[in-house]
Amino acid sequence: MLCEAMTAPVLPLIEAVPLWPARGALLGLDLGTKTIGVAVSDPDRRLATGVETVQRKAFTADAAKLLAMAQARNACGFVLGLPINMDGSEGPRAQSTRAFARNFSRLTELPIGLWDERLSTAAVERELIANDVSRAKRAKVIDEHAAIFILQGALDRLAALKR
Repeated sequence: MLCEAMTAPVLPLIEAVPLWPARGALLGLDLGTKTIGVAVSDPDRRLATGVETVQRKAFTADAAKLLAMAQARNACGFVLGLPINMDGSEGPRAQSTRAFARNFSRLTELPIGLWDERLSTAAVERELIANDVSRAKRAKVIDEHAAIFILQGALDRLAALKR
């Protein structure tokens, strides 16, 4: 039985900042329909590094795996890429990300920050193509690389806020 007190807040990135301690790793997530790309920051939140691409199975199994990764890396929060449309509206993918965040927040106390990830996958795909990565290899790493791109963008925004 889960207790209600466990529910983590799900907020826009900037609003999540005061809930995270000053230091500590953040786990960045890129939710795909079939996979979840995972990246982690260093404790000083300067650099995002890829962890892995999780093949999605059932929500409970996926969440358990993500929470285990967060615990293994002493993460103090999550940054979830929110796929907002170019016109600023939220389509089915953004709604599905919000639903995942809501359900996931019931399993952890670690605050979840949502970060506008418009074009992250497209940017990463261009970069991989520019580096001559084969289509098959791109398919395997695209979500992990998108998670790095999302988390690094969020880290850069946090660094700019401190200045």
